[in-house]
Amino acid sequence: MTAASLPPHWWGDGCVRTINIFLTDPMAGDLPDFENGDLCYAFARLYPDGPRRLVEGPVCAFVDWVMDDLSGLEMCRRLRSDPRMQDAHITIVLEEDDAQDKRRALRAGADDYITGPIDRTMVLDRVMALQMGGAQPRVNERLELGALLVDLAALQARWNGRALDLRPNEFRLLHFLAQNPDRVLSRGALIAALGKQEPPIDERTVDVWVGRLRRALRKVGAGERLRTVRSLGYVYDSYD
Repeated sequence: MTAASLPPHWWGDGCVRTINIFLTDPMAGDLPDFENGDLCYAFARLYPDGPRRLVEGPVCAFVDWVMDDLSGLEMCRRLRSDPRMQDAHITIVLEEDDAQDKRRALRAGADDYITGPIDRTMVLDRVMALQMGGAQPRVNERLELGALLVDLAALQARWNGRALDLRPNEFRLLHFLAQNPDRVLSRGALIAALGKQEPPIDERTVDVWVGRLRRALRKVGAGERLRTVRSLGYVYDSYD
């Protein structure tokens, strides 16, 4: 599947196709997204525990060879074991052009390598060249978590085969919660994950989305999957 034929995903208030670009470099948080036709190249920081934003399209990850918390090699291994990122196109950012380091990066799960330092233009050129070359990063279109199935191609969620009646925001919220099961997420984290900071929305809007999502889950027999953690946020319980 090429980038041009990817199913549409909701990004902000419009309906565009998203290419996720994750960087372990802290500068990722300051990089503006880039829109080109019906494609949005969306930048975000990649943390040792994985992305903290909804992953709803193809992923390109740029992993520094050396980080504060762990090595780039270990980060590659973690990404390959993370269901959200296992299909990502991973590029290791080397500190120097060393043949042995290149071989070690590829053995750890990287698809490619580049010598740093990097900047926004270099990263965009690399990702766009990847698409032009026909080696587009893949998108994991189906997320399965017990009886829950989130189907990105159909833009639909099902519980034991029964379709949930969800609006776009609730669908994306469920997708992100299912990507982070059994983890308490604050309202602010949910807003950031769904790309709703600009224009800013009231945190209580999240309560409305959660309420609708809860009713949809109950209606298909999922029970009380969404749990409120007082003063902290919400968690999707994957276990009964």
